[in-house]
Amino acid sequence: MIILALQDVKKSFGTHEVLKSVSFTLQEQDRMGLVGVNGSGKSTLMKIIAGQETADEGSVNMQKGLRIGYLAQQGELTGEETVQRVLESVFDPLVKIEEEMRSLENEMAEHGGDAEMLRRLGGRYDALTREFERQDGYSWRSRVTGVLKGLKLWEMREMETARLSGGERTRLCLGRMLLSGPDLLLLDEPTNHLDLKSITWLEEYLNSYKGAVLVISHDRYFMDHVCNRMAELILGTVETYTGNYTQYTEKRAEVYETRMKAWELQQKEIARQEAVIAMYKRFNREKSLRLARSREKRLEKIERLEKPQEEGTVQFRFEARRRTGEDVLQAEGLEKSFGERILFRDVKMHIRAGDRIALIGDNGTGKTTLLRCLTGEEQPDHGSIRWGTGVDIGYYDQHQAGLHPQKTVLDEVWDRFPRMEQYEVRGALGLFLFTGDDVFAPVNTLSGGEKGRVALTELMLRKDNVLLLDEPTNHLDMDSREVLEDALEDFPGTILAVSHDRYFINRFAEKVFVLEEGGIREYLGNYDSYFAKVSRDMEPDGETSGMTRTAQDKEKKRSREEQQRLKEKKERLKQAEEAVAKAEKEAAVLEQELADPETYKDPEAAAEKTRQYRLLQEEINRLYAEWEALESEEA
Repeated sequence: MIILALQDVKKSFGTHEVLKSVSFTLQEQDRMGLVGVNGSGKSTLMKIIAGQETADEGSVNMQKGLRIGYLAQQGELTGEETVQRVLESVFDPLVKIEEEMRSLENEMAEHGGDAEMLRRLGGRYDALTREFERQDGYSWRSRVTGVLKGLKLWEMREMETARLSGGERTRLCLGRMLLSGPDLLLLDEPTNHLDLKSITWLEEYLNSYKGAVLVISHDRYFMDHVCNRMAELILGTVETYTGNYTQYTEKRAEVYETRMKAWELQQKEIARQEAVIAMYKRFNREKSLRLARSREKRLEKIERLEKPQEEGTVQFRFEARRRTGEDVLQAEGLEKSFGERILFRDVKMHIRAGDRIALIGDNGTGKTTLLRCLTGEEQPDHGSIRWGTGVDIGYYDQHQAGLHPQKTVLDEVWDRFPRMEQYEVRGALGLFLFTGDDVFAPVNTLSGGEKGRVALTELMLRKDNVLLLDEPTNHLDMDSREVLEDALEDFPGTILAVSHDRYFINRFAEKVFVLEEGGIREYLGNYDSYFAKVSRDMEPDGETSGMTRTAQDKEKKRSREEQQRLKEKKERLKQAEEAVAKAEKEAAVLEQELADPETYKDPEAAAEKTRQYRLLQEEINRLYAEWEALESEEA
């Protein structure tokens, strides 16, 4: 069933026409990814659907009563509520139903001898029970716990929201929106501020979500695992495709080639007809002129195909001035702390020529700091770093802190490469879509994606043989990311890249280094290979860290003890869950009997059943408390 239909939607800002004619439909349980180059109007379109913006023309039709969840609509946090309370507030109506049910149970116990009163109370109790079950009331507490853990908010659940960072507040609002369960989720870059584990959790959550989802994301791996339809905003219009992101790219290429071929064939036929008409006119005879006019009329009636167009895309490649020695980098015992907080310790790395390594890890483990230590911008507290012979290091800073904000784009690049001619610098910038007067724009007026393209221009021109890249795909649109991947694929040197972009990691990486507080774990292969090994609890392919053999043995012993402890906890948790399920099943039977008017024909029996039910509810509450305590230990 169609829940949302857009027809010929248009939107302009001043003289800039962002949306020219947008039409598409969304079905129940669709998971549609919305893509397009930066500035194509994706967020504007989503705001129009959410009611945050109004369309200049066209219609936005929704299913009657459609409940929409949009992250920017979630309202301000008071700052006084705790993180857990913010999430639990979604279920306040359920709590009220539950409280009324408990109150009715007490009233039924007090009026055990009054059959008429019991029938009236029982009817109300039956209606509340049905509504409570319809809203899945018995599981809301575990759902809150699941979101707290999945979005890495568990450790801060008792913290007041005023103390949260911007990213933590965004995660909290996302969690609240997911728990509210709207019919349509509008998600604009939902994986921002999430680490890889949280993104994986969100993928699983959305795949089991009962409503529809419209998502804007630069995370292609995320869209591959969530989306079943794709919509591309291109030149102010929308084209839709069935399938996930990878299937969309394949189909888009096929459609483009088909359209280009049809246009070329039509152009060839038009040129042939015009040549024939010109020939007839040169004969300048009555019959030939009549034939020329006839062909001209037929040619005028042809519906001319528009030449297929694509948005401008970046085009570049990385080169290296010279080769390195076999050993590119050897680091031993690296440690870095800020105050009492230890980011990492005992880090050991051996990088060889031609290695293509993705450095991943949870947020806050110090991945960027480690790169800065390797470049010399930070100093490790302990340990040694030895670069090999012939190494030229190229560093890409995700924040582009090295760019001079007051310089123009042209001067920023030209000042770094003064031996180049202006036309050479402008040619290099042109590869990154800086053309015409674009090169005279001050750096501080650029968007994040544009600053990233300036930094990539400089990195390309340096021709270094070792690239240290910190989140290089941040702020880049889809097409630019794919061109970057192609350029890295052809790069003859060595790459170490920090990235949350799993699609990017799959494209370039041949090793995955996982940074933890106690060192680095090394896995051969790309992200999918790493994830498969972790899912099967396999050992890393390389050395766990810079630990000594004795330290490694102690670590393995602690690991075995921890696994045994977790196994025992899981068994106790399973037993607690089974006890809760059994008690709730017995309670459900009593609820059905209490909801049956026949029960109250025998007031004494009805009163006894009510007493049994109250005792069972107390037991269920005790079992839930035990279960939640075990869940807390698991966290």
